Amino acid sequence: MTKKIFPMHFFLGALLLFISCNNPQNHIDRYALVHRQLPTCNAPDSLSPFSVGNGDFAFTADVTGLQTLNDYHKNALPLVTQSNWGWHTAPNINNYTYEQTWSYVDTYGRTAPYSATMKGEAAGYLRANPHRLHLGRVGFKNAAEEFAEIDKSDLSNINQTLDIWQGIIKSSFAFNGQQVDVETCAHPEIDQIAVRLQAADLQQSALAIGFDFPYASLQWGKDAADWGNTEKHMTTILESGQDFVSLKRQMDATVYLVDIRWQGEAEFKNIAEHAFVLFPKEKERFQFTCTFSPEKQPQHADTEATFTKAKDYWEQFWNSGGAVDLSKSTHPQALEMERRIVLSQYLTAIQCSSSLPPQETGLTANSWFGKFHLEMHWWHAVHFALWGRPEMLEKSMGWYEKILPVAREKAEQQGYDGVRWPKMTSPDGHSSPSSVGEFLIWQQPHPIYFAELLYRTTNDKKLLERYKNIVFQSADFMASYAHWVEAENRYVLGPPLIPAQEVHKALETMNPAFELSYWSFGLKTAQKWRERLGLPAEKKWQHVIDHLSTLPINNGFYQNVESDPRTFQDPFHRNDHPTLLGACGMLPNDSVDVAVMRKTLEQVMVSWNWERTWGWDYPLVAMTAARVGRPDIAIEALLMDVPKNTYLNNGHNYQADRLPLYLPGNGGLLSAIAMMAAGWDGAPDDAAPGFPKDGQWIVEYEGLRRLP
Repeated sequence: MTKKIFPMHFFLGALLLFISCNNPQNHIDRYALVHRQLPTCNAPDSLSPFSVGNGDFAFTADVTGLQTLNDYHKNALPLVTQSNWGWHTAPNINNYTYEQTWSYVDTYGRTAPYSATMKGEAAGYLRANPHRLHLGRVGFKNAAEEFAEIDKSDLSNINQTLDIWQGIIKSSFAFNGQQVDVETCAHPEIDQIAVRLQAADLQQSALAIGFDFPYASLQWGKDAADWGNTEKHMTTILESGQDFVSLKRQMDATVYLVDIRWQGEAEFKNIAEHAFVLFPKEKERFQFTCTFSPEKQPQHADTEATFTKAKDYWEQFWNSGGAVDLSKSTHPQALEMERRIVLSQYLTAIQCSSSLPPQETGLTANSWFGKFHLEMHWWHAVHFALWGRPEMLEKSMGWYEKILPVAREKAEQQGYDGVRWPKMTSPDGHSSPSSVGEFLIWQQPHPIYFAELLYRTTNDKKLLERYKNIVFQSADFMASYAHWVEAENRYVLGPPLIPAQEVHKALETMNPAFELSYWSFGLKTAQKWRERLGLPAEKKWQHVIDHLSTLPINNGFYQNVESDPRTFQDPFHRNDHPTLLGACGMLPNDSVDVAVMRKTLEQVMVSWNWERTWGWDYPLVAMTAARVGRPDIAIEALLMDVPKNTYLNNGHNYQADRLPLYLPGNGGLLSAIAMMAAGWDGAPDDAAPGFPKDGQWIVEYEGLRRLP
């Protein structure tokens, strides 16, 4: 049913609220909601290309609907084609091993190896490999000039819309005196794009479709392509016919296929090494598909079937799950907030709802060699369960099951029980060497949180059975990681430890507030799972729960870490993430003094260095503000006018040149909005408890679930 929160000073506001909360016929017009937020453009925008995808595959296009303006975009937001199976590993000719990167660290009298030695070639190789591929560029070329590249100055009369209701990029532009219309979509089930072209005279336009294939980039950076080193890879025509061609791509041990099929008369040519063109001979209409696959016999669908599948999929997506309508609000930024919410749902669906945890830049650009950071998985994907799409979160749970042996081995190497989840990793689950990431621990309770959210959506005991191994082994590690200090009758966390606020040193840091809170939540939740399964409480876990250190306080404020309680005395300690707030916001810590946390929040707002934060920090702050009764600060945080809270025309959360998009910001926004609208366990029993009751916010919502 639809729920609304009306300005309390409106006459009969309470009556209207009662009616709207109890009238099952009063639904949000989702078609209108989505269509008023469709992104459009009428000129090239190097930072805001549009993407289509299906969660495991994405294709990013410029204003032509294809990847035509490669040079224009490469230094801003590159145009890439990526899949979750598309990885490459350079030959390990020197037989580098992880042992070569180990630093041995004293852990309360026990020496434990951490892959933290960054000097030497072994660390560089293991950090960069494997890395994610740019599978191939599909863009227009100028057939009238020997298939030359097209420049943005060659285009005019541009009009483009990303129709997220149907999952179609609709592009129109003039080239060589012809107005050309292009529609581009991605198949929702296979790694395929479909394209439809239309013009008064396609031959007069002299547009050809180019297919260009790079080597994999071994460099840190957003561009996954290396357009040099042509001798290091091969592109071979396996089979061709009147209306299709099948290409084999090979670089070292990586092999994949590219299947191109078209409807209508056309000529396919190999114009250079790793470069091909398809030149339509039809006058008015032409269409084609391009499928990428690691299989020897890839699945494919024809163009019309792909467009129909995409349309059906996206209409079903928008007509199910959660929705939030802010159109009746009078706050001057309400529609901007709504724009961010709508576009973030689309972007995370095509970038983060995959069989692997997503990289911070999804399938749109590379970051950290295309590897994913498990501490960010919460911010990418928790919202799926809160917005009534738990299956999109659950898709990646199988990967945690798959890497259990690797995570168990890592815990054993360091003398711990259970499994230690990696931080920066790839499909194989091995940790990438890092002097920082190897000491982070806040990713450890994440799988427990994910499993708990999934259980809350169904209360199905089968789900408890399926994920109990992940939950229990995560808890085993957490309990063994906590160190018992006999003289103080308590457990402490670290050292060695680097908290989520990464400004603290690994060998000196003890008891960060956020991690203490997350340890408590994770272990208590694991005990609940044992109870639900009819199992006795685990004594070791309970002893840690009962004796875990309390959150550090100094001068009446919560502190980031106990070992250096100068959060509000030393400006350096107010850089990076204000994660001390997450102890009561993102997490439901029942031992937090709400008055002290509210005071801490208010101090963070006036004293933090917001120029040194990240995109998910603003939702983090908003969730704490909601829990402690400051919804005005929640709105202030979500709409804060600072560079890393920028949302581009395409909806991406911009951070900086090296990170022109940052999906944890989008996912975090959706989690915060779901919480502010639907509430949280123990929230005030009214509609939209996390939004201000100041007369400016009318929040209609449906299909949302509350946060724990």
